[in-house]
Amino acid sequence: MTETIAPTRSAAISVAGLSKSYGDKVVLDGIDMTIPEGTVFALLGPNGAGKTTAVQILSTLIPADGGEARVAGHDVAAEGHAVRRAIGVTGQFSAVDNLLTGEENLLLMADLHHLDRAEGRRRAAELLERFDLTESAKKPVSTYSGGMQRKLDLAMTLVGDPRVIFLDEPTTGLDPRSRHTMWELIRDLVATGRVTIFLTTQYLEEADQLADRIAVLDGGKLIAEGTPKELKRRVPGGYIRLEFADGDELDTATTLFDTGRRNDDDLTLEIPSDGSIATIRAVLDVLDNTSVEAQNLTIHTPDLDDVFFALTGRAKNETESAS
Repeated sequence: MTETIAPTRSAAISVAGLSKSYGDKVVLDGIDMTIPEGTVFALLGPNGAGKTTAVQILSTLIPADGGEARVAGHDVAAEGHAVRRAIGVTGQFSAVDNLLTGEENLLLMADLHHLDRAEGRRRAAELLERFDLTESAKKPVSTYSGGMQRKLDLAMTLVGDPRVIFLDEPTTGLDPRSRHTMWELIRDLVATGRVTIFLTTQYLEEADQLADRIAVLDGGKLIAEGTPKELKRRVPGGYIRLEFADGDELDTATTLFDTGRRNDDDLTLEIPSDGSIATIRAVLDVLDNTSVEAQNLTIHTPDLDDVFFALTGRAKNETESAS
């Protein structure tokens, strides 16, 4: 029987030793990244970590001080024009023209991409329908909600049919419903396998929902990289929470689990756990064998919030210790 081997995806973005400083402030300190085609890559980090600077360099807006970067197979420093033809960029703030209608904004982008009139109108109509903006197409963008403006902004990015899209905090300021709508649009883009998304965000749930791989940037360095599941396994913080009917039951349980953290106000006990079935079963066995009855049991596993605070906190502490 012949074994089928999945083809290796080419790199949509590859970065080696990328660095950037402004005076004495090091913003990027020799970072390395390889992002396969047809995936979503999320770059996380606190304010000032260098996320937007990385996007600006990779999209040819500013030069790097050192290192190499290739986007869609082109050298960012030497082949900037070719890189710009292959990418789309949606920044933190909508780049739409409020004095124009939604359709006029798209037609303007079509002109900038040198599409002929018929192709530009076809592309605009297709994107207006795809982003559910057809009914508002003839209205000035100044009348659009924030969510509609962000959808139009992303639609404008797609006029040139880019292979790589940089989304720099694309859902900043959106309400939860509009944010989820943007997530669905991003998922649909990547589902074709033809588009690669480089996403920066401060919403950890957003990265968890969308990204195939995540990197954490802090102090100009990439301090962690992996799938969401891999990153979550790197930090402690899981626990089993037991809730009891009265203080006597809580007292007894506390003596059984000496690593537990009790809360007398809630009558709860939190027992450190890796979330495995074996650990949960062991806790239940102890309770059964001693006739201690818990009213409720809930399980908490580490999420990206735990990862983010653990990793960026550690980097900050190490920096402070060294100074």
